[in-house]
Amino acid sequence: MYELTGVTKRYRRGKDTVRALDGVDLAIPDGGRLVIQGPTGGGKSTLLQMLGGLDRPSEGAVVLDGVDLATLPEARLTRVRAEKIGFVFQGFNLVPTLTAQENVETALVPLGLKAAERRERAGEALVSVGLGERRGHLPGELSGGQQQRVAIARALVKRPAVLLADEPTGNLDESMRDEIMELLEGLWEENGLTFVMVTHDSVLARRAPRVATIRKGRVTIREQVVGAA
Repeated sequence: MYELTGVTKRYRRGKDTVRALDGVDLAIPDGGRLVIQGPTGGGKSTLLQMLGGLDRPSEGAVVLDGVDLATLPEARLTRVRAEKIGFVFQGFNLVPTLTAQENVETALVPLGLKAAERRERAGEALVSVGLGERRGHLPGELSGGQQQRVAIARALVKRPAVLLADEPTGNLDESMRDEIMELLEGLWEENGLTFVMVTHDSVLARRAPRVATIRKGRVTIREQVVGAA
């Protein structure tokens, strides 16, 4: 479970101080699903970075399973990210010279697994996203939707408890957007993941039971009936 208490993030912009997050309190239960929305520059990606341990707050606590990510030594924080948190980004972030299989295996290297186990788990992850027959292809030989599927396999191959996605369909057309969301939703349910996604797309936001709207660093939560008009 995530518990954020009084999370504030300040940045210097010239002579000014910008509060990207301003006293955020937020709880996300294990297996929960949350969409984060808001205007550009409102703090959406900053909040996701806090949840992923990619940045630290200026003030406040970001507690995951009883451990405050804000105060962990860097080595331990890196280990938490490697073991517990999977990331999916808008830009796929695949290594162009590595095959789909090799890109997925990169997520397992920090865990110290033997090569044979890395190959087996990466292959299984690619099958789970419908790309078992494309494991030997380079990213440039795959469509945008297929590249995002590889990125999702890479995020999930380490069997994390948390999946964080930052505009995962932002580079896809409408039909592929829906395919990728159906895939993510299915994997969320199947694996019991805690799933948090940033999106500008209100159509996708309506598919989630909870929406966090962030404006000027402050968060409000809305509960909704999934599929309601």
